[in-house]
Amino acid sequence: MPVLARFYGIVIRMYFQQAEHNPPHIHALYGEDMAAVDIQTNDVLEGHLPPKALAMVREWVLINKNDLLYMWETQEFKKLAPLE
Repeated sequence: MPVLARFYGIVIRMYFQQAEHNPPHIHALYGEDMAAVDIQTNDVLEGHLPPKALAMVREWVLINKNDLLYMWETQEFKKLAPLE
C-alpha cells in the first residue's frame, strides 16, 4: 500500500485498486486510529480519527483531490506534498 504523504503524525495511503473497491478513497492512519475517507465527498467511509486529525486529512484531500482521483484510476502512485 503506497504512502502518498506524511504530515503531523498522519500517514496517507492508497491501496492498489485490485484489492480495493469503489468509491475512490484514501486511508489515513494516526497513532492507533484509522479512517477511510471518500476522495469525492470527503466523508468518512469507515473508521475514526480524532477531530483535529480528521480536519487536517479532509483539508489535504480537498487540496489534492484531482491528483488522488487520477491515481485511483491509473494506479500511477506518487508522493504528494504534506499539509503545511
